[in-house]
Amino acid sequence: MSRGSLFVILFTAASLAAALLVPAMPQPLAYHDFADRRALLGVANFLDVASNAGFLLAGIAGIVVVLRRRTVFEHPAERWSYAIFFLGVLLTAAGSAYYHLAPDNERLFWDRLPMTVAFMSLIAAQVVDRISVRGGLALLAPLLLVGAASVVYWLVTERAGAGNVIPYGLLQGYAVVMMLLLAALYRSRYTRGADIYWVFGAYIAAKLFETLDGELLRLGGLVSGHSLKHLAAAFAGFMVCRMLWRRVLEPAATAAPRPPTDRARRVPPPAGSASIR
Repeated sequence: MSRGSLFVILFTAASLAAALLVPAMPQPLAYHDFADRRALLGVANFLDVASNAGFLLAGIAGIVVVLRRRTVFEHPAERWSYAIFFLGVLLTAAGSAYYHLAPDNERLFWDRLPMTVAFMSLIAAQVVDRISVRGGLALLAPLLLVGAASVVYWLVTERAGAGNVIPYGLLQGYAVVMMLLLAALYRSRYTRGADIYWVFGAYIAAKLFETLDGELLRLGGLVSGHSLKHLAAAFAGFMVCRMLWRRVLEPAATAAPRPPTDRARRVPPPAGSASIR
């Protein structure tokens, strides 16, 4: 087993153990008290709602790029994980806008559910790009189910009066750190692989804006940190879109034959055929 695989397995095991062992914590009701409650054009919390247009645009642009014939995928099946990622981004626009019209736990479920679709499908996409096409595609459905289960579990426990948001919170952190680990430990078969670091940077910026929600609104009175959080997170989607638009296969990925490595063992395909790892 390679060192990279060991890191990934240990981090996954540690995250799972934490989800099971960390004491339960309900969703703090103060979470729904956002700084900017201004209404406009009859829309409550207008900027927190309208700023979700960034997700809408990123999702549409991404789906167009994924379906574009000139976008480079060594194997057609590789499009699935990215298509589902951008679908998750698109649905986040609807779910988050719905939530911010009247924030509460019930509506927050529809904000978080599509976010897990985006998180988990992007992990699968990175496994496809960097480790194994077959492995990444095989992981796609289980990852999506785990992501959805974390949100369903949270809402069910809230309704039962013993809310536990810990598994969802850990899942979100796991997804971001796992993408960073995959990028650091495994080289992509495509150029522009380092663009995934922009996604990590956008996530950090989004969390910072979220933390400074009221402070940023009071700073200039124009926009709150939470509205900026939406734009920063949508920026991550645009960076994935840009990566797909510009990337091509690395020269090493098209050369044949190529000796197997600990990172990815690949058997050269017969002439005239293309194998999926």
